[in-house]
Amino acid sequence: MKTHIVRARAADEAFPRGEHLAAKIADVAADPVEVTDEVAEMIVNRIIDNAAVAAASVLRRPVTSARTQATAQPYRPREGRSGGTVFGLSKQTRVSPEWAAWANGVAVRELDFHDTFLAAEYSHPGDNIPPILAVAQHTGRTGAELIRGLATGYEIQIDLVRGICLHEHKIDHVAHLGPSAAAGIGTLLGLDAETIYQAIGQALHTTTATRQSRKGEISSWKAYAPAFAGKMAVEAVDRAMRGEGAPAPIWEGADGVIAWLLGGTEVEYRVPLPAPGEAKRAILDSYTKEHSAEYQSQAPIDLARRMRSRIGDLDRIESIVLHTSHHTHVVIGTGSGDPQKFDPHASRETLDHSVPYIFAVALQDGGWHHERSYAPERAQRPDTVALWRKISTVEDPEWTRRYHSTDPNEKAFGARAVVTLDSGETIVDELAVADAHPLGARPFGRAQYVEKFRTLADGVVDPAEQDRFLDAAQRTAELGAGELDRLTFTVAPEVLGRAPEAREGIF
Repeated sequence: MKTHIVRARAADEAFPRGEHLAAKIADVAADPVEVTDEVAEMIVNRIIDNAAVAAASVLRRPVTSARTQATAQPYRPREGRSGGTVFGLSKQTRVSPEWAAWANGVAVRELDFHDTFLAAEYSHPGDNIPPILAVAQHTGRTGAELIRGLATGYEIQIDLVRGICLHEHKIDHVAHLGPSAAAGIGTLLGLDAETIYQAIGQALHTTTATRQSRKGEISSWKAYAPAFAGKMAVEAVDRAMRGEGAPAPIWEGADGVIAWLLGGTEVEYRVPLPAPGEAKRAILDSYTKEHSAEYQSQAPIDLARRMRSRIGDLDRIESIVLHTSHHTHVVIGTGSGDPQKFDPHASRETLDHSVPYIFAVALQDGGWHHERSYAPERAQRPDTVALWRKISTVEDPEWTRRYHSTDPNEKAFGARAVVTLDSGETIVDELAVADAHPLGARPFGRAQYVEKFRTLADGVVDPAEQDRFLDAAQRTAELGAGELDRLTFTVAPEVLGRAPEAREGIF
């Protein structure tokens, strides 16, 4: 990897196009380096993972709304262009690719249950899959070409996350997704570096927004935000292919993203990118979720279910303090200052970002469920509310240091729990990484991804359709031109009919 120094530049400063971060990313995207077998295997895992979460969310209102919007944009196939598929619908139902990216992006993100990478910034790099797959289906690409595009999408988003912190300046993390998806689409289509450069600049310019979407009263927009970024990436590439340009230099310009949205003129960022001819391997540093909750609560859930038997009678608990990283404390802990994180009537999205709530329910139930654990009657149980309000978080510098460590054997997203009982006795335990993490007690492999899909698809996707999808997904690299419509699943009309009726909109 080569580290690139990125900073704001004065308007009159000599700054050749080839030095722009967008140009360096475009060069990586245009590099014809082969995808390693290990990376290709992991990409298949994440295609399955995304579909698993989509199956679990396909009947939910936000996903239904997005699907209805998408089907209002039908695509009539023409030579070389066939539209994209939408999770839940027959593969014969084709919509314009940017709308397929939109609908599938919402389905994948709605339950906050797919893969993650955390470093200087947060990310769900699996959000790259819906827009890149939609364009691949639309343009009749092969499975091998899809894998190449996804390897780039993962690489660029993860490398930006390693080097550029957005949340410090209250910018939402999807500002890294627009450029990564545009770069991945560029690789998929075999575009030249100049076209990809323009698409990256447009995608970034249209996807920078504040992170209020993950603060205070969190709404369904939390799921829509990455879908919007993917949709914008598809449109940006389309415009760039037609010869339309972007603001430049988009990151480094005097009125660019760094100068006015991030650290300003005095800050340098260090972004690692693969050197020419170097394989794109970043996906291997990311990790998926066993539990439907914000990633920094994955290890605390596993810790809670491990401590449950040691604590015994939960009514004896006087207090629980979770010693954890700065990120966990201020994003999903009491360091956020959000009273909504203790509100029994809060939205599912808000509870998903409340580690005190999550730890309380995991202690009481000994596990976590993507629907039951968030049910209003579950959140409003008096004994849960009482326990929930005894839990707080504090930042521990050592956990913060480990969170930011570049050594994968040391990097940690967990916590140390100090449980104080009414007798004054304390029970202490800690867990650095979730059980499903590659270094955890039960790392996810292909069998676990398949099982996650079958579990979440149960009762939604017919078993024969589950088998068909899994067979196609595991043969992604072998799928020929025009066969990528197999990488979706159909839900029977009578099952899809259980989804809430979509309200009338403009379309």
